[in-house]
Amino acid sequence: MTMKELAKLAGVSPAAISRYLNGGPLSEEKRRIIRAAIEKTGYQPDPAAQSLRTRSTDVVGLIVPKLDSESVSRLTAGASEVLAGEGYACQLGVSLNDPEKEFAFLQLFQSRSVAGVILMGTVLTPGLESFFQNAQIPVVVAGQKFKGVPCVYHDDFGAALELTRLVLARGRRRPVFIGATRQDAAAGLARRQGVEAGLREAGLDAELPVEISSFEVEGGRAAMERLLARQPDLDAVICATDRMAFGAIQALKNAGRRLPEEVSVTGVGDSWAGEHVEPHLTTAHLYYKTCGETAARLLIDRINERDRKAPVRQVVLSYTIKERDSV
Repeated sequence: MTMKELAKLAGVSPAAISRYLNGGPLSEEKRRIIRAAIEKTGYQPDPAAQSLRTRSTDVVGLIVPKLDSESVSRLTAGASEVLAGEGYACQLGVSLNDPEKEFAFLQLFQSRSVAGVILMGTVLTPGLESFFQNAQIPVVVAGQKFKGVPCVYHDDFGAALELTRLVLARGRRRPVFIGATRQDAAAGLARRQGVEAGLREAGLDAELPVEISSFEVEGGRAAMERLLARQPDLDAVICATDRMAFGAIQALKNAGRRLPEEVSVTGVGDSWAGEHVEPHLTTAHLYYKTCGETAARLLIDRINERDRKAPVRQVVLSYTIKERDSV
């Protein structure tokens, strides 16, 4: 009998069996259930395999783009809470928004035989696509929608569309967009497409002025300065993230624009700082902690599946518009 078979019989995860056998933290109820299953079956762990499990299978890799980000901290909190409840520890890899580093961490975690990986992804490169197709460990992507890969992502298109409708309802007719590179399917492409769809819906068919920004406040400020030079009569700025919006607000104030009387500004993400800047930022609240929790549950299900070719689950999360003073 294998550990997975014993776990199935006991109705617990393989990680819980491993922790029981190796003296790890476990609830008394789970200890009782596992002890009864072992007594019933006479299960004896293989010593070599048990040594390997002690080193690896209680660990899940979590790859994130950065640490100084509210979205990352909320997602990490959600994922780690669910994983800890199932007996897994997290090992963190920080990619610094570099797809090559994401790929390197995936290879590293696989070589160490971790139980699985949650990747807070950025850009789907050929290298990542090849890894997903041939991975020997379960991988779940959080925050992006990658074809053929288990993932949890946000309705980025819908959030940007609704924010655009809100701005246009205030009488704005010359909006601009600050976003990430289009290779970023969420913050770069889907949110931009949501804005463009809102403009078409309102009969505003002129090409949307766009500037690409980093994910930092300074990037948003620099992008806003370029847009002011290109289109000085702009009357709304729709930003792909809150940080970009904070930078845009700085640049607009420096240029003497009155907010929101002359220019409306929106962001995406609902950072805590949005309620403290002036004017308070209108934004779309994305459920990052729920994203982390859901990704962890998907990964646990994937770990426990015998058939790694089981149907791929992809979950889309909704959003809530937080209407404040900036429109």
